[in-house]
Amino acid sequence: MDLGLAGARILVTGGASNIGRGIVHGFAAEGARLAICDVDAEQAERVRAEALECGASAAVVVEQDLTEDGAGVHVVEQVVSRWGGVDTLVNNAGWTEPAYLAEDTDRGKWQRTVEINLFAAIDCTQAAIAQMRTTGGGSIVFISSDAAFGEVRQGIYGTAKAGLIALARTVAKEHGRHDIRSNVVCPGLVLPDGPSAVGTNSLWTAGRDKIFTEKQTEGLRKLVPLRRLSTARDVAHAVVWLSSRRCAHQITGQVISISGGYSMP
Repeated sequence: MDLGLAGARILVTGGASNIGRGIVHGFAAEGARLAICDVDAEQAERVRAEALECGASAAVVVEQDLTEDGAGVHVVEQVVSRWGGVDTLVNNAGWTEPAYLAEDTDRGKWQRTVEINLFAAIDCTQAAIAQMRTTGGGSIVFISSDAAFGEVRQGIYGTAKAGLIALARTVAKEHGRHDIRSNVVCPGLVLPDGPSAVGTNSLWTAGRDKIFTEKQTEGLRKLVPLRRLSTARDVAHAVVWLSSRRCAHQITGQVISISGGYSMP
């Protein structure tokens, strides 16, 4: 099915690794133009080459630490100056280091978690709205997490990701009249599909067992009604579909869990 995204101008934050990489591949297959924003320029360049191989009509890297003041405006302006606007912003940049809440007492870590997962999305969203209002609307997709509904060892991260849901629905209500659609995708656990799927700055480089051990992963899989974990491609399919004005033009303010039924928001 033609989603009408050929040539669309897509900005994906955290687009160099795992879920972000999968999202880039998904849009590339539709012939979109991709701006891959990431702090890891080397990995982003690899994903840029992959995007072109997948069919992207253009692909560029925007190297940026989104926790810096003014980062959102800078990133959006880079895309606008090159292509004249942004049709879809995917707020995917994220980071976590799992820990039990009672033991997770490092305030600096809290701040980093909130800065990357929530504040960066607020910043990029405000910048994108400003230009979408002048160019006829657009789509914003927030990558939250099933952790937003409450999960063990994900207290601070889940709190930040829950904030994205409120943010997305506020955008939907305030800017629907500007034809700006705003939706949320909540992945379950998504394991990288190989070494090439993550860069040196990815949270997964610390070792998979530091995030989820094999025992924890298998325990989670048994709780999933479909008995399988989600992949980056599964997430990408949902994000790309929600970004299609042709197919999802009447969908805004919605939360979709891509978790095999583990969460049902």
